[in-house]
Amino acid sequence: MSQNPDKPHSSEEKLSGLEDGQEESLDNPDQFIRKRIRQSAPGSHRDDTPKSSPPRPVSIEELMETAKGVTNMALAHEIVVNGDFQIKPAELPEHSLEKKVRDIVHKAFWDCLEAQLKEDPPTYDHAIKLLGEIKENLLSFLLPGHTRLRSQITEVLDLDLIKQEAENGALDISKLVEFVIGMMGTLCAPARDEEIKKLKDINEIVPLFRAIFSVLDLMKMDMANFAVSSIRPKLMQQSAEYERKKFQEFLEKQPNSLDLVTRWLQEAADDLAKLRCKMLPPHCSGDGATGGASALCSTAVQNQAYLKLLKWDHVNRPFPETVLMDQTRFQEIQLELEQLLLTGTVLLVTFSAAGPALVDMPGFAEKIKTIVKVLLTGMHLPSFNLQESLATIGEKVCAEVNSCLSQHGFAPFSAERETGLKGQIQAVANPDNTICKLIDSRIEKFLENYLASSHQKSLPAVPGGLGPIQRELEEIAVKYVRLVNYNKMVFSPYYDAVLGKILTKGESQLVGKSEGS
Repeated sequence: MSQNPDKPHSSEEKLSGLEDGQEESLDNPDQFIRKRIRQSAPGSHRDDTPKSSPPRPVSIEELMETAKGVTNMALAHEIVVNGDFQIKPAELPEHSLEKKVRDIVHKAFWDCLEAQLKEDPPTYDHAIKLLGEIKENLLSFLLPGHTRLRSQITEVLDLDLIKQEAENGALDISKLVEFVIGMMGTLCAPARDEEIKKLKDINEIVPLFRAIFSVLDLMKMDMANFAVSSIRPKLMQQSAEYERKKFQEFLEKQPNSLDLVTRWLQEAADDLAKLRCKMLPPHCSGDGATGGASALCSTAVQNQAYLKLLKWDHVNRPFPETVLMDQTRFQEIQLELEQLLLTGTVLLVTFSAAGPALVDMPGFAEKIKTIVKVLLTGMHLPSFNLQESLATIGEKVCAEVNSCLSQHGFAPFSAERETGLKGQIQAVANPDNTICKLIDSRIEKFLENYLASSHQKSLPAVPGGLGPIQRELEEIAVKYVRLVNYNKMVFSPYYDAVLGKILTKGESQLVGKSEGS
């Protein structure tokens, strides 16, 4: 049994594992992508998607190749869009069968090694194989210019010579291990110096071997993450083209893989046409549909489609194929905006009730935001009670308002005004709350303007009433627009093709209506 069962995979194996969808830091991307594709596949939602010709039969090999291609695309995408991406060791669930089997095999291996070393004379077969693996690991850390270190490792860890010494009873394994620890200290990152020091305090050979492989795994992880950070700038330049190519390969094997995108863009075009019809003067209502639809352009429809992702029903509706890899990110942004909406509404209600006395008071808005943020933590969990949280927020806000008013020489709220403010805050839970809908529409307008001006250096002006949450809103907007722009960079050819058909079809229908009238 030549491999050390205690150590995680090497960096090369870890990267390969990522490609096969087995890396924990990506939450098992292979299964994740396959599951999401199955969930979002048009065949899985026949009532919700347009009809299309059935896909051609594909072989198991083609499916596996396609799944691997999608997983590789997901990995490249994750590296590019996630600046904090790191390869991490896989951690098995504590009571899982896999972990129990692994622990049993590991124990058997190390018990066998210990038994061999306690024989008289000692048997070094397993120990020599472990030294061979250590030698390979140390050599893998070297750069082409490390000629002297390579010679040292090759000379000291000469397996043929070590075998001869073992056969003749002249092997000093402690001396070899001491060399290994010294070389690891030379090659490791400064962050691993403490682990290297701990190795020198271990006296028993079997625990020392286990600890050495544990530290080697950390070093390999460091090397792998360094490689990822090194290739990120170059990968960013090529990732859009790479993702587009991989998606095209997937599309060729699954021709109906744009059905959800088509429906998504069609709905965006319809929404935009209706919106523009409402904005037409009353005397144009007779041909309002014509006027609204004829003004549509591909960019405006795409922006409207991206805004729809912020109101998506992730439970009951599949996500469009081209944004599937970023569904979690869009959902996080959606949840952040929903919490920010409630925060902005509470602030606006509070300032309206308190009057100008508190508007410019330093630090007051931040205190209210902190209160709201803490009490709305977990607001998207099924067990969260919004009414109770808003009642508590009302109590806390009133106490903070009275405290600030008293500190600055103003009269505190009367019981009647407190009751009114608490009632207004609790009314925020109503979906039809006027103030909440106003704040929501202004947030959406700001994001729409930001999308339209995303290539300009300056941010669009923040609409009135959003001043207290401007910083948080701009942070979310920057993250959102960066995600949208990258998605456009990758998939714009597909969007243009789909929208070309949608907009042409719409114009044809309008021309037919005009000629009929």
